[in-house]
Amino acid sequence: MKFSITGLSHRSAPVEVRERLAFDPAEIPGALATLTRRPGFAEAMILSTCNRVEVAVAADDAADAELAVDEVLAEIRRLDASQFRPFLYHYDGEEAIRHLFRVAASLDSMVVGEPQILGQLKAAYALAKEHGAASGFLDVLLARAFNVAKRVRTETEIGSSAVSVSFAAVELAREIFGSLKETSIMLIGAGKMSEAAARHLARNGVTRILVTNRTAERALEMARLFQGTIVEYSRFPSVLPEVDIVIASSGAPHFILTRDQVKRVIEARRNRPVFLIDIAVPRNIEPSVNELENVFLYDIDDLQQVVDRNLSNRRQIALEAERIVSEEAGRMIDRLKAREVAPTIISLQEQLEALRAAELARHRGRLGSLTPEQEEAIDHLTRGIVNKIAHGPISELRRLAAQPDGLQLIGAIRKVFRIGE
Repeated sequence: MKFSITGLSHRSAPVEVRERLAFDPAEIPGALATLTRRPGFAEAMILSTCNRVEVAVAADDAADAELAVDEVLAEIRRLDASQFRPFLYHYDGEEAIRHLFRVAASLDSMVVGEPQILGQLKAAYALAKEHGAASGFLDVLLARAFNVAKRVRTETEIGSSAVSVSFAAVELAREIFGSLKETSIMLIGAGKMSEAAARHLARNGVTRILVTNRTAERALEMARLFQGTIVEYSRFPSVLPEVDIVIASSGAPHFILTRDQVKRVIEARRNRPVFLIDIAVPRNIEPSVNELENVFLYDIDDLQQVVDRNLSNRRQIALEAERIVSEEAGRMIDRLKAREVAPTIISLQEQLEALRAAELARHRGRLGSLTPEQEEAIDHLTRGIVNKIAHGPISELRRLAAQPDGLQLIGAIRKVFRIGE
């Protein structure tokens, strides 16, 4: 059985190509059925995300698999294959296994170390299992891929640092407050970036979220999203002493928080620290605010510096993760090769045992009456002879399984012993 992956990703194709090939989850069962009905195809799985579309198959021939996937994609998406074929990549054998492990470990993601891809891969595998498209072969590979991803996250710090502006805000907030439980947050403005930052903070323990926006409808929408409380835009400065974290992303063309305003806030808070995140352009908060004691102000450039530093660190960590992937891919290849040679070994043992039993039966009449002890001795003697004869070929089969041209040599041994004829 040959394993191969054919697909495209953010590395090989622009978004307009990726979106044309992307699968809605409801379409995947039919596509899997189309693939597994083809002669020579045993198993299939389709991974479709915003950044990649990949079809993994277990088939008799890897070259046939590549052509079949092209045809199936063209058929299901109603496209001419020439429209997407230049953007496709194809891996088979060890390369395909290595690629699968890299994807699971988030080494092939747009943001190295992001955790979402592992969940997406697990969902793709579960869907293939549910519809009977994944069985023994893919079970082994995917189980190993999930373990490799776990090992990478356990043995490296690849996912421990912020690599988005919104997550960088959470990392800095933790440095200031320690635990974020029982802290409160105010969103001034309701843009996508402030929403993302608020989402990260809420997941990390922030319990009270206040929302203010010049447009009441958008404030209401954001408050519903986080089960938050709306504050009228005209009175938000008076509420700031109750707030530990402020995320400002208003479209105002001037500062909406000045040094004097924040000075009064920190006095009302009796010098309890306040964390101000200004992700607006132009900026919402007067920069000199950062000179006040117990006031921590970060603008979007400050957060981007954190992100850039962490991305650099992740690239270094990724080198160690790549070593783990290479090691695990090598082990998997050895395991699969041993699995391929196992039927040959079993057939050889069965053939020799059949010969031994047949010869004993042929000469049984000449041996006369034998005691149980004598019967056992003859059986033990003949089994020993057969095992010694088989030991050399079986040891050689196991050794050849690890060689690059091992399958061809194993084929020669099968012919010598007429296995499978």
